[in-house]
Amino acid sequence: MPKIVKELGALEIKRLTKVGFHAVGGVSGLGLQVFETGARCWVLRTTIAGKRRKMGLGGYPDVTLADAKERARSAKRQVFDGFDPIEARKEGRAALARSRAKNVTFKQCAEEYIEAHTPGWTNEKHAAQWTSTLEKYAYPVIGQLWVRDVAISHILDILRPIWLTKTTTAVNVRGRIEAILSYAKTLNHRTGDNPAAWKDNLDNQLASPNKVKKVRHQPAVQVNQVGNFAKDLRAISGQSARALEFLLLTSVRSHNVRHATWSEIDLVGKTWAIPGEDSEGEGTGQRMKSGVAHRVPLSKRAITLLEGLERMAGSDLLFPSPRKGTPLSDMAMSKLMKGMGYKSDNGRNAVPHGLRSTFRDWAQDRTNFQYEISEKALAHTVGDAVERAYLRSDAFEKRRKLMQKWADFCSTSSAELGSKVVPIGTKAA
Repeated sequence: MPKIVKELGALEIKRLTKVGFHAVGGVSGLGLQVFETGARCWVLRTTIAGKRRKMGLGGYPDVTLADAKERARSAKRQVFDGFDPIEARKEGRAALARSRAKNVTFKQCAEEYIEAHTPGWTNEKHAAQWTSTLEKYAYPVIGQLWVRDVAISHILDILRPIWLTKTTTAVNVRGRIEAILSYAKTLNHRTGDNPAAWKDNLDNQLASPNKVKKVRHQPAVQVNQVGNFAKDLRAISGQSARALEFLLLTSVRSHNVRHATWSEIDLVGKTWAIPGEDSEGEGTGQRMKSGVAHRVPLSKRAITLLEGLERMAGSDLLFPSPRKGTPLSDMAMSKLMKGMGYKSDNGRNAVPHGLRSTFRDWAQDRTNFQYEISEKALAHTVGDAVERAYLRSDAFEKRRKLMQKWADFCSTSSAELGSKVVPIGTKAA
């Protein structure tokens, strides 16, 4: 029979100071371990699955004698029932550690995601847009929630107030939240389906953005007024007028014209090569919206315009700001065009970006050039991924004919046009 140990009382326990293990009685195997440092803790010696084991039950005096006995009895009951209390406690601690590892807020996860992806974003404004939209719409609702707890109800609370009134913004916010939650799942901060996913999820709760989005096109000069517009523009002196006419003749975005440099121009080859991104150190960031380089064939009038420009010492820009030598501001051409008084077909003041729409309307309605040719002239992506795989050519020579026809049209006044539609394209085009 096992030796019966005298049960010690609280005062006797307090007096135990000799280094070693001291059986205290009351529960077999329970004792107080005294260390050389003077520290003391409760230990239960027992047999688990045929092996002698030691199980710590907490430090003395934080754990009282009564508490130590209760913990020892509980552990022995688990052993009797076929459980290993030591392994169970290890698993419990590991589960707690895993749980704490998931204690990351949505905002923390979003900031990590933005920091990790910013180096790969070609446009410096992209990270700022992510941060500003999340701060305005997402953080007030889920910013301080554990990312693992974000549910579809939270996503709907964010999107519903802006889905019909700010559809484009709402679509962007949804996509950004989805990306962040996917990132969180990859890091094991959350599990389960992504509540911000659209297909078979939010599409059951919200109307299709394509159906609710109110498309508001940029007001454009009417096609029949282009000749008069170009004539009035040529009568105006100054960099803004020359830049605006060059914009009209090339049908690119105003950003490209404002940042155009002489090193991009080949006057002999009558070509303007716009890089996808500016070279390091120039500071203007992404040049083309797609990030892909674009060639622009220059018409005779565009070449004449460039040859008439005065170059500013110390600047490679085609249209530098007269005072600073820096690129023209966005407002320079817009202010000039507003003052010219040209209206769109619905009476709104025409704006520089609308000239691209004017060019597209002309190309579609008044020429026989293929749709793909005018779209490539506008640097638009044509077709789906499969179609693009077969449409590798930029149709440059066909675009050269198209842009010369456009320049000729811009030199035709409204009076000369009359009411007749002039067939401009050719079958070969």
